[in-house]
Amino acid sequence: MRYRRQFLTIPAGLLLAGAIPAGGARAQSVADKAAAFIKATGDKLVAAVNNTGTPEQKRQQLTQVIDQTVDVDGIARFCLGRFWRQASPDQQKQYMDLFHKVLVTSITAKVGEYEGVTFTMGRARMENDRAVVSTVVNRPNNPPAAVDWIVEQPGGNPKIIDVKAEGTSLRLTQRNDYESYLTHHNNSIDALIGAMRDQIGKQG
Repeated sequence: MRYRRQFLTIPAGLLLAGAIPAGGARAQSVADKAAAFIKATGDKLVAAVNNTGTPEQKRQQLTQVIDQTVDVDGIARFCLGRFWRQASPDQQKQYMDLFHKVLVTSITAKVGEYEGVTFTMGRARMENDRAVVSTVVNRPNNPPAAVDWIVEQPGGNPKIIDVKAEGTSLRLTQRNDYESYLTHHNNSIDALIGAMRDQIGKQG
């Protein structure tokens, strides 16, 4: 499958790494909780990348962190967009399973490239009911990257639902890529599923 960008290549690296509305102090408190969540998540990801374990041990550790902190199911449905409702229950299940594998494989396949990565915390703010936590990701021999983490349910059970790299929403970019692929393949969900399998095989 040809994507304009390979799925989650940018967020793989970044993962390894406004005005407060009326209600002021409480909103900032919720934003601060989201910032603490992102700091803890980033620390775990960086530790997994920089540890001395085997590639398989690092993969298992990263997979555990992703499952605990990222709303993978929600992102998967968002990325399929209007085609989610057109898919059969079996196609939805296959797609969701493959999406998880694509995400994990895309991140873990490039672990070696991100050894030595660090990140610096910036401002946290609320946008409606979501928190936006700004960070700067520093990767050896690369310029710093401005990264915003979008956190849903920041005051309760926080989950990462998007990453914005230099202002670009990565889940929106992926949805556009999937929509483009489907449009050029007769809106065939089976074709997309097959292409995702091929992508995993090439990265695995």
